[in-house]
Order: sequence, then structure tokens, then C-alpha cells
Amino acid sequence: LVSCIVPCFNGERYLEECIRSILAQSHRPLEVIVVDDGSTDGSAEVVRRFGSAVRYHRQENGGPAAACNTGILLAAGEYVAFLEQDDLWVQEKTRRQLRELEADPSLDYCVGHIRNFWVPELAAEAERWRNHPAMRPVPGYVAQTLLARRSVFDRVGPFDPALRFACATDWFLRAAEAGASGRLIPDIVTHRRLHGDNFSRRNRAASREQFLHVVKAMLDRRREDRPA
Repeated sequence: LVSCIVPCFNGERYLEECIRSILAQSHRPLEVIVVDDGSTDGSAEVVRRFGSAVRYHRQENGGPAAACNTGILLAAGEYVAFLEQDDLWVQEKTRRQLRELEADPSLDYCVGHIRNFWVPELAAEAERWRNHPAMRPVPGYVAQTLLARRSVFDRVGPFDPALRFACATDWFLRAAEAGASGRLIPDIVTHRRLHGDNFSRRNRAASREQFLHVVKAMLDRRREDRPA
């Protein structure tokens, strides 16, 4: 069983398409859990239309990391994965990554590549970026490409709810420090939608500052661990 966790906050515009990309996975069985992080729009109604195929849990707003952590606690699967409310999985994502994990019991997690795509309303922006490296698939050390054994969270710990932007970066750094074994596969496994309301777009300065904070914290931990 793979538990697929969707942290959601006011995501009704793209949430249905996101969930359909999970339910279209070639791997079965799947458990889909939407953790509604205090939405004030119609996100709950979108989920209800899927009936028993999707579990719904609502909590007070605590940020994406807190929603992911709740999903991990609710998950029944041996493996867990995550998808943001406006992104999409390719159909073979879970099957391809699960094959890696089942073939190598020493692996704790697997990530793949991610490709950006723009909504039609931002066609002009997409054209400006047409020849930019951001248009090409990039290694996806982000939650929405991750497939992990649930047990690795017992070793590494959950996502840090104090981090609203860099919680995945922080988790991957801590996973490396804890000796967790990961593998990057060359496949594109996730399509990241770029639109006018992307959380990181609306909070670009705070996002950069938090990434720098996470990297500094990692370097500080390394210095502390060095023998005197």
C-alpha cells in the first residue's frame, strides 16, 4: 500500500486535477489522503466528489509541513508519497519508484525529476523562459517527487512545521545526516504547475531567506559535530 498525501490550502482550482493524477497511477493499491489545512474555499467539496476513493481530514492552518506530518500519522501504507494541490504526477510515478525500493531493501527513499509547466494565462511568461534551463527537467529533491518507506520518518523525523517554504530541503538534508539512503532516478515523475498564485511566487523574498536559514543550520550542525 502506498499512501499519497495531499496537503491542501484553498486549492479548489486545481485540486481535482491533482487527485485524478494520483488515482490514475498504474500502481495499486493506493490510499489518497487530503489534509485540508484550514481552507476557506470549496476544497472540501472537491474532495467529497471523489467519495470513498479519497480520505479527507481537516485541521487548523499550520502550514504545508504540518499538513504533511498529519498525513504521515494518518497513513496506513508501508510507503508514503506527497503531491501539492496544484501539481500532477505522471502515470508511472509510483510503479517506477516502488520498483527501485523493492529491488533494494537498503534504500529508504526514491526521488525523480520534475518538469515545470505554465498555465495558459501565463503564456507570455512561459515564452520568455522557453530556452531557460528551468524549462528542462531537474532533479526533484522536493516532497512531490518523493516516495519513501514510512519507517524513514522514524529515523529522520517529520517535516519542520516552522518552515513554510524550505521544509522539504531541510528534511532531505537531515535525512543525509541521519544516514538515510536515497536514489534519484532519471524519469520525470512530477509536473509542477506555475501560476499566479504559487505560494513561493507570492513570497519570493521570504522563501529565499528561509532556504539560506536551512543551509546555515545544516552547516552549523556539521561544525558542532566535528571533533575538537
